[in-house]
Amino acid sequence: MPNGAGKGMPMNSANAESPTRPAPDGLTPALARNIDAVMQRRRETANAASLQERAAAAISRFAGSMIFVYIHLLLYGTWILANLNLLPRVRPWDPSLVILAMEASVEAIFLSTFVLINQNRMAAEDDVRADLDLQVNLLNEHETTRLIAMVEAIAKKLEVPIEAGDELSELKKDVAPEAVLDRIESKEND
Repeated sequence: MPNGAGKGMPMNSANAESPTRPAPDGLTPALARNIDAVMQRRRETANAASLQERAAAAISRFAGSMIFVYIHLLLYGTWILANLNLLPRVRPWDPSLVILAMEASVEAIFLSTFVLINQNRMAAEDDVRADLDLQVNLLNEHETTRLIAMVEAIAKKLEVPIEAGDELSELKKDVAPEAVLDRIESKEND
């Protein structure tokens, strides 16, 4: 049976737009919308990256691929075999392999720089995501606090006994993020 059909919920266009009704792919419209928003933001962030940042990201992606490993195995392997005089008709040009070592060192310096640039960009994106998570969590905490107060008021109006006691008054208090951060910092300094 389709979701809601046969359960006292008629299937109509209003239900089709419900944020809790699963879409054909199994996702609710709200979740699908959230995924689309996150992916759109990632595309916007990628498009806003400078040419230098995009180049560093592309080089880092390539350096982290197996194709990169295979190319280096082929190039370095051929270089070593040729300079150890193990390839016929190829005259050694770096018998002590000093040039190879120097080239590998310079390449490592540049690759590590590209990786660090990419990591810095990703860390900045992570900071933005962490800020968003914090804002959503604080909003959720605020809304939950208000819901607890509303449910308590409804229970009092209906004269329903509440057995939460001190815990309920604690749950109705808003969380002050500054106080939490101050407490964390003071504990870290201990």
